[in-house]
Amino acid sequence: MTNHWVDIKNADIVLIMGGNAAEAHPCGFKWVTEAKAHNKAKLIVVDPRFTRSASVADFYAPIRTGTDIIFLGGVIKYLLDNDKIQHEYVRNYTDFSFIVREDFAFDAGLYSGYNAEKRTYDKASWDYERGDDGYVKTDPTLQHPRSVYQLLKKHYSRYTSEMVERVCGTPKDKFLTVCDMLASTATTNRAATILYALGWTQHSIGSQIIRTGAMVQLLLGNIGIAGGGMNALRGHSNIQGLTDLGLMSNLLPGYMTLPNEPEQDYGKYIETRTLKPLRPNQLSYWQNYNKFHVSLMKAWWGNAATAENNWAFDYLPKLDKLYDMLQVYELMVQGKMNGYLAQGFNPLAAAPNKAKLNDGFAKLKFLVIMDPLVTETSEFWRNAGEANDVDPSKIQTEVFRLPTTCFAEEDGALVNSGRWLQWHWKGAEPPGEAKSDIEIMALIFTRLRKLYQDEGGKYPDPIVNLSWPYSNPQNPSAEELAKEYAGRALVDLADPKDPAKITRRGGEQLAGFAELRDDGSTASGCWIFAGAWGPNGNLMARRDNSDPTGIGQTLNWAWAWPANRRILYNRASCDLEGKPFDPRRKLVSWNGKIWVGADIPDFKGDENPAGGMGPFIMNPEGVARFFARAGMAEGPFPEHYEPFENPLGYNPLHPKAKGVTSNPAARIFKDDLAAMGTVENFPYVATTYRLTEHFHYWTKNVRINAILQPEQFVEIGEALAKELGIPNGSRVKVSSNRGYIKAVALVTKRLRPLTVEGKTVHQVGIPIHWGFVGVARPGFLTNTLTPFVGDGNSQTPEFKSFLVKVEKA
Repeated sequence: MTNHWVDIKNADIVLIMGGNAAEAHPCGFKWVTEAKAHNKAKLIVVDPRFTRSASVADFYAPIRTGTDIIFLGGVIKYLLDNDKIQHEYVRNYTDFSFIVREDFAFDAGLYSGYNAEKRTYDKASWDYERGDDGYVKTDPTLQHPRSVYQLLKKHYSRYTSEMVERVCGTPKDKFLTVCDMLASTATTNRAATILYALGWTQHSIGSQIIRTGAMVQLLLGNIGIAGGGMNALRGHSNIQGLTDLGLMSNLLPGYMTLPNEPEQDYGKYIETRTLKPLRPNQLSYWQNYNKFHVSLMKAWWGNAATAENNWAFDYLPKLDKLYDMLQVYELMVQGKMNGYLAQGFNPLAAAPNKAKLNDGFAKLKFLVIMDPLVTETSEFWRNAGEANDVDPSKIQTEVFRLPTTCFAEEDGALVNSGRWLQWHWKGAEPPGEAKSDIEIMALIFTRLRKLYQDEGGKYPDPIVNLSWPYSNPQNPSAEELAKEYAGRALVDLADPKDPAKITRRGGEQLAGFAELRDDGSTASGCWIFAGAWGPNGNLMARRDNSDPTGIGQTLNWAWAWPANRRILYNRASCDLEGKPFDPRRKLVSWNGKIWVGADIPDFKGDENPAGGMGPFIMNPEGVARFFARAGMAEGPFPEHYEPFENPLGYNPLHPKAKGVTSNPAARIFKDDLAAMGTVENFPYVATTYRLTEHFHYWTKNVRINAILQPEQFVEIGEALAKELGIPNGSRVKVSSNRGYIKAVALVTKRLRPLTVEGKTVHQVGIPIHWGFVGVARPGFLTNTLTPFVGDGNSQTPEFKSFLVKVEKA
């Protein structure tokens, strides 16, 4: 999330697309209502359903689920065709003028370098042209046919308003109204923000949908400004923190990456990630990668991580492939996994194709569940009638339940959508035998370590040498862990410019990641959190909500990563001379000596703007990218691909091209690809969503929530219900190629039929919250229906678009 919740109040236009903030984020949605009430902001909602957000919107446009790139690509074309772009911004702060390599190509839905057998790309041609000095070649006139600007214009020339109407089902006039409203923010004195959530991420092209939204915002100059940004709304109070600390299977904390199997040479591993500037005088802050990495290794292995052993590089696993969620369950089904720990996770409900999950869990030797509540995963072996029709006598898996505390029964920090680390304190003791996740993991680790110490084993070094410096080794405190990830000096740190001057004493907490070093003298468990618990104590516990500017910059409330910065890329809110584009919503500015303002400058603090350093300091180009180089699995420009189960059977952009109907680089396994349903058997498009009254699979264990939403339902539009003879309140059976669920029919006006490629398409809405445990009436797991395919970059499953059949139960 580039901005933060409170900053939404500064927007002039709010676009909610790929989410339903009023329903799923009701507390945060108050900042949308603040923008409307005090800033006269207009709210736009684009969604397959007329949602609770749409009910208070100034404008609503329907869309067929999974076609967001067509819609957003159409917006890009509209902005370019009508010259509704922030020229000073895109010319100076993006790669518009960069020239792309001559061997880069795009034809019939595929980019250069595609390997159909492996379903992957060789991305060598997806790059800029370089001069003899190693720097990128540019054309400031933007006339070069291979400039990013010209390629972008050509790429989205196909994304006409007529194409949007044909493919998305969005009426042309409604689409053009959305374009016009967004285009009003191309001026420097107006801002638009985009709020998205799982409605964008949970597609086989989810990451590229989000990129397309970001490209719209770059054209409008809406990244790095107050009231702007790309704002990912987290559906759980600590999903952001989980991601920061290494959620994905190839990540280390702080978005660093594990080595791959060929990367056995430590120096080359670091060099690959230490990105050199692609233009003169660019910061390219990942040049400090080695400082972050070495400090992480010192936090993990302490004295065992030395320069002589490359800071314990051999202790890190080297990935032969990604071990994401979908890969892990595929290995289970193949019988290649003995045990599984499900910690604060209910995968039978949260992963696609329940039948496949049941099959995989039944082949394990042991399954460990760490959760405060009974979950469907912990009960996967129990016959619960139609909702879980299994034979326990044929399931070998031994299930262990370890009851954990919940958030109110422990101390610690939660990281919200806006990247704020907010400390909270224990409100109650846990019931029964429940222990915190920290204590359970510590007890498992200390026992494992003793086994290795006593009995040896194959390469025990990473386990027996792990640094474990806690006062109670079997139950480390949240405070100790927080100090560890925030970082400290291991010895006295001398000023590099004046060795006689000590800047930080050994054992002292660090003030931020700028103090991290690559010589083993500092330790930090997560470099982006460095400084959260600093020399002056726990900054996450601060509760001063004073806002001297009036634009929501409460810098003394908690602590935001990185460096307590609230709005990322905020240097881009100023012109080339360092003067704010919009003085009314001033974030930072250059005062002639340093950068100052209402936020922590996302820039080198004393860098004179005359030097030409770009505001996107993490990128080696120094600017934002329309052309993603080798960063994405599917290509450098987002292209529309149909969901793997779609009502057309072809890609309207490439109707004759075989193999490009759906994402050619998606996470898909052979058997799952063969098991996709077709429109002949499953004629309706289904999408999943959340309800305010239930929180995933947790609050169906809470009586008041069970009363508020007592029974599983499926939302069906009036036209489809009439066609099928289904009265409101009757029971229906909804089937996909993977199974069926039965639920109450909720017949509404909120889902209207769309005309797509000349034929009528009906969409069906399915809330995700039910299952066969809890105090609410037992129901079916929605993921009985969903396909086992994921995004090519994040591997997030395609929960938001699949084919179903609907009939009377």
